[in-house]
Amino acid sequence: MRFAVEAWAPEYGMPTDDLAALAAPEAPPILDVETPVAAWAPRRPPPGLVPASCVLFTDGVRRVEARVWIDIAEADGSRDAAARLGLCASYAAGIVRSWSGPAGLKAEVVAAEVQRGLFTAAPGAEAIATRVASFPVRGGAGDGADKLVLCVQQRMGELEIDLASHAGDADLIVVDGPLRGRQRLANAIGFVKTHHVSYLPPLVEGVVAALGAGERTPIFLTTTSWSRYSWYLRLPGATGHAWAGVVRGEASADLEPGAAAALADLSAATLVRYASRAHKDPRAPQNLYPIAGLERALRHRLGDPHLIHRSLCAAAA
Repeated sequence: MRFAVEAWAPEYGMPTDDLAALAAPEAPPILDVETPVAAWAPRRPPPGLVPASCVLFTDGVRRVEARVWIDIAEADGSRDAAARLGLCASYAAGIVRSWSGPAGLKAEVVAAEVQRGLFTAAPGAEAIATRVASFPVRGGAGDGADKLVLCVQQRMGELEIDLASHAGDADLIVVDGPLRGRQRLANAIGFVKTHHVSYLPPLVEGVVAALGAGERTPIFLTTTSWSRYSWYLRLPGATGHAWAGVVRGEASADLEPGAAAALADLSAATLVRYASRAHKDPRAPQNLYPIAGLERALRHRLGDPHLIHRSLCAAAA
């Protein structure tokens, strides 16, 4: 028997779902954007291409502090027989700037913001104030916990977009996750670490398995509820199965194909410098060092979860 151990720590789920069970895209991709289908093969950045000297990394984190059940009195003093679910949640977004200095790569957090909310569909819900944090009412899409978590995710994404739009210029902006909502940012790419959809048909899917470290596929155009150029890139340090260390890049479909291909080349030349190592990060190599550092900084800014939970319990008493 032969087997490979996934380097990605199991508590974070899987970077790649069961390859045989990956969902099909809503529409077939356009493959001959950069090169004819018959010429598909791993591509390396052009010789002499200089990695981006100034890179911005954007990311966000979220945390559900507590589930709450909301019981609102009617005007006549009666109460609804069924309490309504709410989530007290904290979320944050931030930006790391990395640049090349005389002593090597440097990085610093240049923007960070924390917000909180009571997410619920209960009519008449009021903000919850505690001695350590306040949770203003933020509308929910329904009473289910999954729907409310999606609302938290949406608000976090909106905060990321707002910060990124004021981030300033950079040679490359790396958005952790899909690029959707940030297509207008100059030099921005989406950086997708996990795979749930098989975008490439069997005709060219083997090119992904053939990628070496720092190599990418040709770009292709994908359309779901929105359109974007995509490509797959293998980061260094991964071993094991055919998709180990593979990430997917995204660029705005508003770009000319040549400009999108140039961004893909720049990403391949630049991101290999930031690939994490397994002894330092449980999601190596896909969780880039600046993004991992930003996540730690943002989680710290969210505050002590035990203290916040106790304060919510005290406010409910």
